[in-house]
Parts: sequence; C-alpha cells; structure tokens
Amino acid sequence: MSSASPASARLAVDIGGTFTDLALEHEGRRHTTKVLTTPSAPEQGVMEGVRAILRTAGLSPGDIVIVIHGTTLATNAIIERKGARTALVTTEGFRDVLAMGNESRYDQYDLNIQLPEPLVPRHLRLPVPERLDNEGHVLKPLDEAAVRALVPLLQREAVQSIAVGFLHAFVNPAHERRAGQILAEALPGVPVTLSSDVSPEMREWERFSTAAANAYVQPLMARYLRRLEADLHAEGLTAPVFLMLSGGGLTTIDTACRFPIRLVESGPAGGAIFSAHIARECGLHGVLSFDMGGTTAKVCLIDDFRPQTARTFEVARVGRFKKGSGLPLRIPVIEMVEIGAGGGSVAKVDALGRIAVGPESAGADPGPACYGRGGTRPAVTDANLLLGRYDPENFAGGTLALNPGAAAAAMLAQVGSKLNLDAPMAALGVIEMVDENMANAARVHAIESGKTYAGRTMIAFGGGGPVHGYRVAEKIGIDRVLVPSGAGVGSAIGFLRAPVGYEVVRSLYQRFSSFDVAAVNALLDSMAAEANSVVAAGSFGAATRQERIAFMRYVGQGHEIPVALPARTLLPEDVADIRAAYDREYSRFYDRPVPGSDVEILSYAVTVATLVAHDASVSDIAAATQATQARTQRVRDTASGGELDWAVYDRADLVTGSVLHGPAIIAESETSTLIGPGWTARIDGRGYIEMSRGDAA
Repeated sequence: MSSASPASARLAVDIGGTFTDLALEHEGRRHTTKVLTTPSAPEQGVMEGVRAILRTAGLSPGDIVIVIHGTTLATNAIIERKGARTALVTTEGFRDVLAMGNESRYDQYDLNIQLPEPLVPRHLRLPVPERLDNEGHVLKPLDEAAVRALVPLLQREAVQSIAVGFLHAFVNPAHERRAGQILAEALPGVPVTLSSDVSPEMREWERFSTAAANAYVQPLMARYLRRLEADLHAEGLTAPVFLMLSGGGLTTIDTACRFPIRLVESGPAGGAIFSAHIARECGLHGVLSFDMGGTTAKVCLIDDFRPQTARTFEVARVGRFKKGSGLPLRIPVIEMVEIGAGGGSVAKVDALGRIAVGPESAGADPGPACYGRGGTRPAVTDANLLLGRYDPENFAGGTLALNPGAAAAAMLAQVGSKLNLDAPMAALGVIEMVDENMANAARVHAIESGKTYAGRTMIAFGGGGPVHGYRVAEKIGIDRVLVPSGAGVGSAIGFLRAPVGYEVVRSLYQRFSSFDVAAVNALLDSMAAEANSVVAAGSFGAATRQERIAFMRYVGQGHEIPVALPARTLLPEDVADIRAAYDREYSRFYDRPVPGSDVEILSYAVTVATLVAHDASVSDIAAATQATQARTQRVRDTASGGELDWAVYDRADLVTGSVLHGPAIIAESETSTLIGPGWTARIDGRGYIEMSRGDAA
C-alpha cells in the first residue's frame, strides 16, 4: 500500500442489523464497501470492512485521521432485553414509577392491552428515604445509611449497573450525586448513572426510564467500544474515534461510554444528515428522506435542509405503529418513523390468511433464504430476487451470490402454499405489502407533523431504498425521487457530514410575568460552557456555532413547544420578543394563540457544534443523451403483475445528461435503482439519479 503524506483520510462505519457499511474519503475521492454484520462480535465485521476498504483505497491504517462510528447495538440490547442486570435506587414511595408510567393507554379499547415491561424488575427498584420539593429545597435529607445498606443486596443480586433517580433531582442533583458517590465507592467497577446527568428535565417517568435504559446498556456498550478501539489500534489505526449521536452530532468515545443511551438512533441519524446534505447541495427545500436497509426502513421529513428534531423517543414498542406503547427516552433525537421493513424482514401468513412482513428480521445470520447460510424463512430480499429485481451473481458487488432456488422453496413453503400461489406471485404479494407498510408509515409521519408531501422530493438510499423508492413514492403521491451516489451506504456517508456537537439540557422554571433575566443568563452560560468543553475534546480547534432553545407552554397546559433564543446574553428587552416568538410558533402548531394567558418556561437546551463546510455548487448543464443498456432482465411488475424485459444499465457507465425511460434498472455494487413504468431517469451534474414521474418528467 502507498502511504499518503500527510494523512488525510476520513473513515465512517455504520453497523446495521444485516450489513456493516463503510465509507472512506481521501483527497476528493470516495470509497465504499459493505460486509455482513457479525452479531455475536460486531467489531469483527468492522475490522473485516476496514481491511477491505483500505485495500480498495490503497491506503495504510496510519493514513486515517478520524473514524466516525454509528451502531444499533444499544437499541438492539433494549429490544432483545440483552443488557446488564440493572438496579434503580429511587425516592421512597416512588419505586413503581417505571411500571405505572403516566397511566395512559395507547389503545383505549384493547381489554387485554400489553404494556412494556420495565428494564428494572420490581425487586431491584430500591427506595431510600430522601425528598426535595419542586424548587429543589430539602424536605427530607438523604439517608446515607439506607444507601449503604443496599450494598449487600446489590452484591447478592449480582447487579452489573445502577441507575439513581430521585424526585426533583433535575432541579437539585445534590442527593443523587451523594448517593452515586456512596455506591461507586462501595461497588468499584459497577457503573452508576444519575438521572440528573443523563436527562435533567421534569417528568419523573421519562427521566427514570432514560436513566434506567442508560444504565442497562452502559456495560455492554462500554465493553464493545473499548474492544473496537483496541482492535483498531492493534491494526495500526490510532486516529480518534467519534460516535454518531441520535440528535445528529458527533461525540468522543469517552462521552459515548458514559451516555450510551444517546446512541440509540445513531445509524438512522446519519441517514437523515446524509439526506439533509444532499438537499442543500441540490437546493431542495422540501424532502422526504427514505432509508431502507437490511432490517428497518426509516422515513424523515427535512425542511430547509434541516431534519425535524424531537426531545423524546420510544424504543421497544409493544404495539406496532402505536405511539405510547414503548419505553420512553428523553434525549435529543432526529425525529423519524422507523419500522421493521428491510431486506431481511421475514414474510409469513398470519392467522387471518393475510401476508405479513416484519418486524422480525432474518438479519445477517442466517439471513434471507437466498443467502445460503441456513435461512429457511422467506424475506424481502428473497421476494425481490424472485421478481427478477436482483442479478443473483452480482448482488452486493458480487461478494454474495444469491440462490434463487432456496428463495423459491422458502417462499412457497411459508407463503405460497398457504394462499394457493406460486412462488413469484407470493413474492409479488410480499413486496406490495412491505411497500404499503412503508407508505403507511410515511403518511402517518406527515400527518403527525402537520405536513404534506405535495412538492416534496424523495431522497432514497440504503441497500433497499432505491429498489423500493419509486413504488413507495407512487403510493404517497411524490413525483420526484433522487438517488445520490453512494446510496447503498448513505448513513455511513452521512457520518462524514456531521458536525462534532453536543447538547446540554437543564430545567429552570420561569414565567414571562416574572422573568429573571440574570438567572436565565447564568444557567445558559453554564450550559454553554459544559457543551463547549465536550466539543473541544474533538473539534481540533474548528470554529463552532451555538443554538439556544427554551421549551415553553401556556400556564396550565401539559406539553411544551420549542422556541429559539438569541445565542448570546439575554437583555431585558429580549423578553417581549421571545414571548412574541412563542405566540407565532404556537399559532403555527395550533392555528391561533391564547390571548391573556401567561407563558411558563420549563427547560432550556444549548447545542454547540462545529461548522460544516458545504460542497461547492456543481454545474448541471449537460446535453441529454440516450443511455445505452448493458443487458435485459426479466422482471415482474408489482403494479400490474405482468412480466416484462427491463433494460439494465451499469451506473458506472452512465455519464452526466444520460436519460433513460422506465421500466429499467440501474445496477451498482451496493444497490440497484428501479425506474418503474411511466418514470424517466436522468443523471445530473453530480452523478445523482433524478427520477420523475409522468408530467413531472
């Protein structure tokens, strides 16, 4: 290998449920690769991919200056209940908060409703005497002897991680910190999570749940991240490792080990950042990001080049698509809908004789039946293969030969025979069902966001996004689809576009009628200092930007909306402007303000992030030329059910200005783009595939 001097290559790694994606950028060139994920030891798949991509790029490990990593391990550990044996130390009288929640029902009419089981069983939810009031004043001092008395029980129960959640600790963390100190001294090696550190906001159910989830995944994630760091160093790759956060920023490995719960949506967040970057490049102000991988599909709305964000997130939902049926996490996240609809999603016939797809996935091991790795249940990839959408000899760049016979046998046994259909028609039903599931998720997301898809462009990526994109777009009324280069590993590329950033949240109750400017400024300045200290550890002196947000509501209401604050010291005259901004934002959500009502501010968020350079504009003026097909492929169309010979084009052979008409397939190493009947595709000046339907062409 040749070694560049000075080192300047940047490497991104995204571990998914089926594939591990890697992207490397060096001197204006990009290299990508996909390898199968190794579920039992994910770092092994990462190292296999690292060696492969370095060989492809002709670089040595020392040429890498930064590694950016995203993973679904934290999410999977919670969903599969494979985290640490965790205890919760809480205020006396409140041990059942995790089980009671807020007493809401996600389905009002289900008499046998199932609620998510808390991550901490009741016998390990341990109360101690202490009490603060809502302003943080001590009503009952912490009983330190009671805390110490828990140690023998924790040892006897072989507890591996501890969460501490006290009432009103978000206002005054003193009791939590003292309890954490006592436990850490008595139980060295057992990590302790404080709710006032991981989620310092009001609402004890969400705060306790977030603290418990952080403690639950902390030992697993810390071990994995340290193993990966050691393996990279052993390979000669000593560059710093950064982790993608669920909110769209990057953080150091030390911070990730301390707050791994912030990584639950790190992979999908990379995909949203990727779409936002493409949207800015192409001047697209309204975008639907559609990321379909091997295990899940993610949809996210992006307006004015920024993904929607949220303060809360649910994991491990009991009811599919049912908001309120999961464990609540109060962390910064990019807002999206994620469903079990990927290439590995398993198809079956349910008790009512209907085709059902997902959320269970065949993953990477054994994978879909066509992988030839022992899988016997049909998956979406099997269905696509049987419809003629994949070339079995060139799947995943030719690194994984597919077995159509195994796919047909599995599809016939599990779906076709039960519905009196042959394997190809059963496969058509599976694909139409999974496309409808994804379209329905996209509709729900738009409705919940109060938006529509009129005039939006879909950006399709991930291994399955370009395959299913045009059909999902038809179902939800989108007429333009963009497939960027590197689409098969879009989330990994998104990691390379993300800023080093960190968000700090704190609570300080205020009303506009008695707003204490000095107290708010002191709080915001301390939050900014904390965020700056975290970012400085990995920003290498880069310029940063700061955003400040307050979460407000009318007095007497139950939920808040975010309002931007000036990113500077507040002045008394700013208060009226902030109140006016709240009224405007409230009107945007709910049509009109509530005159005469005072507004209360419950919490604040300060985000510090490095500035990200945006690519220079690219000239897109090129004469239209008819593309030359490489071959044809027999494909069954899901809309009509008929078979036709679809033209197949190699993406590497298509030049700027190339135009082709559907039905057709554009093949590349990491994915294939389907151009359906009635659609036209063009290669723009960046090498992206622009697809248009009907009159939009």
